Amino acid sequence: MPNVAQSTETTDWVSRFADEVIASSERRAPGTGTSVATAPGIVVASGLSPSGPIHLGNLREVMTPHLVADEIRRRGYEVRHLISWDDYDRYRKVPAGVPGIDESWAEHIGKPLTSVPAPRGSSYPNWAEHFKAAMTASLADLGVEFDGISQTAQYTSGAYRAQILHAMKHRGDIDAILDQYRTKKAPAKKQQQKPVDEAELEAAEGSGAAAEDDGSSGSAGYFPYKPYCGNCEKDLTTVTAYDDDTTELSYTCTACGHTETVRLSEFDRGKLVWKVDWPMRWAYEGVIFEPSGVDHSSPGSSFQVGGQIVTLFGGERPIGPMYAFVGISGMAKMSSSKGGVPTPADALKIMEPQLLRWLYARRRPNQSFKIAFDQEIQRLYDEWDKLAAKVADGSALPGDVAAYTRAVGTATGELPRTPRPLPYRTLASVADVTAGHRDQALRILSELDPAHPLGSLDEARPRYDRAEAWINTHVPADQRTIVRTEPDAERLKSLDERGRQSVRLLLDGLEANWSLDGLTHLVYGVPKVQAGFSADATPKELPAEIKTAQRAFFALLYELLVGRDTGPRLPTLLLAVGQERVRTLLGE
Repeated sequence: MPNVAQSTETTDWVSRFADEVIASSERRAPGTGTSVATAPGIVVASGLSPSGPIHLGNLREVMTPHLVADEIRRRGYEVRHLISWDDYDRYRKVPAGVPGIDESWAEHIGKPLTSVPAPRGSSYPNWAEHFKAAMTASLADLGVEFDGISQTAQYTSGAYRAQILHAMKHRGDIDAILDQYRTKKAPAKKQQQKPVDEAELEAAEGSGAAAEDDGSSGSAGYFPYKPYCGNCEKDLTTVTAYDDDTTELSYTCTACGHTETVRLSEFDRGKLVWKVDWPMRWAYEGVIFEPSGVDHSSPGSSFQVGGQIVTLFGGERPIGPMYAFVGISGMAKMSSSKGGVPTPADALKIMEPQLLRWLYARRRPNQSFKIAFDQEIQRLYDEWDKLAAKVADGSALPGDVAAYTRAVGTATGELPRTPRPLPYRTLASVADVTAGHRDQALRILSELDPAHPLGSLDEARPRYDRAEAWINTHVPADQRTIVRTEPDAERLKSLDERGRQSVRLLLDGLEANWSLDGLTHLVYGVPKVQAGFSADATPKELPAEIKTAQRAFFALLYELLVGRDTGPRLPTLLLAVGQERVRTLLGE
């Protein structure tokens, strides 16, 4: 078995958690007591509820253990990353912003997600499978290896039957643990933690007689199990009696009035309540590492309470770092029930998998961060490319190298990458100006570096396609660049002597500087030359007024070329317009 102490020279958060997980694995044998752990190796876990679009906040639930599992795998250990699809959870509400549904889906509230019809037009058999499919495809693009477990399949196949009977037999012990938290005074609203997430809400609102998210308490006692009604399929049921010896369970459905008595040792149409279900699975699967959101980590929440309940199943609470929220530039905390929240698939339309992986890898789980769908994506890509250059020349810090390495590939190999990763902001500008004309895009990109021209647009893909998608879907129409078809004769006529001189200096230097670097030097140099300095003068050698002159010159060029005072970076814009057309629009 590999030596942990020699496994890594980095001090990044992933390595530290990998050390802890390996040490914990060697300390305890997964699958003790009532556990029936089914696979060898170290087990890390994630849980996702396909109650609606699975968004970028949910992705942290997967990426955190994925990165840790991948580090463990790199060290030569067997590791299994489980994703529990909580598709046997109740359908809680009709989510907003989901195409193909309407308020008629409200009639399914209370049913298992796998018993709810998929949105109209979907090719999938039910609601859960529809939303699982999109996430599964995105995880494949991100290089995430996992074993998926359907909780519908687990419960309805009887896989958890022994655990359910065990929980019912020890319901008094479970109730006593939960009661430690029930007796505490509820905090005032202004002191409450942030809202609980989908799983907590689903448990809390699964209610017949239950007032809490930890089971049904009534005149018949406490029960940690909730059957789905045999008539209407909903979980709006109340257990009215249970016999430990015969396992006969009686319930009443408050939705349709149906009553039924079943033998729980043979019955597979129900599930343990959330605060019991989760720790039961830790013991059943031998989970050693599973993160949880701040929703689950507050005092009295499911992760904290689960640490006590799991011992009743012969297990141990996993190492469970709390992870912070993931936001979107200009948006509040994501919630899939509110609709309109970006998913991993949305992000992967505008950025390469490596960049998205890096955003999760470089921040500790308890650090919140934002994913940019606005102009900030260009700065993120600049930062990413600078890091790549530092890694290549050996000047990057060890922690940054670790995050980069985790972003570009996994233990099984590197993710597919763009052969010629040109600057994202340049590609976006070219896509903006050319408006879908690929031959024009290739011409412009080939002129960026005439010494090493692009032979094909494929060399700039998939990054070019991502930049083009960002321009087409996230840049408002009134901010798109439309090059003038004719020169602005009135504006040209109104130029003063200084304006005419600056335009002439630019035109005189076009042919000799027709490349991205050359044009950058030229447009920044014109105001310097006009002020009597060398075009090569550095900022330290120049007075502060030069920056003002440069801004005025840039605004003039934008006005003459695109009719606005701003636009794409001028060197890129000039290349995009073409030398002949630039000369025409500038009045030559």
